[in-house]
Amino acid sequence: MDELRKELVFQLKGGHAHAPLEKVVERMPFEKQGVVPQGMPYSAWQLLEHLRLALEDMVEFSDNADGHYREKAFPEGYWPTSAEPPSKGAWAESVKKIEYEIEKMVKLVSDKKADLFKPFAWGDGQTLCREAMQIVDHNAYHLGELVAVRRALGEWES
Repeated sequence: MDELRKELVFQLKGGHAHAPLEKVVERMPFEKQGVVPQGMPYSAWQLLEHLRLALEDMVEFSDNADGHYREKAFPEGYWPTSAEPPSKGAWAESVKKIEYEIEKMVKLVSDKKADLFKPFAWGDGQTLCREAMQIVDHNAYHLGELVAVRRALGEWES
């Protein structure tokens, strides 16, 4: 079980098969954060904010022992309303919040008292392990999309 916890933590922090969050989000010019490249459905800002909003939801759901979790409306609760960020500081703030939520999930998974496979009483079969793996999968998927958007905008160095 300790090996599984270690692997989940490693993957939550970025693993080694994908570009890490830090690299994907670094040095993204403000002028291009809200640009939707031709042939693509989202701007870099929309993808970053979607990643944050969905991550916050999954972590809050996983840490719901006190019953505070409230399901968001789908899809509007998981996507920003604008392709453009509301301010120059919004990108950095979103990144900080993503990092914070990842650390919260790492703490949940690392707690040796937490049963990784016991279904949550407030869910319909979800477990801490499943939610952690979903976060890993979701983050990797959308970070990959963000890399594709950056490439289309000429803002990606591999």
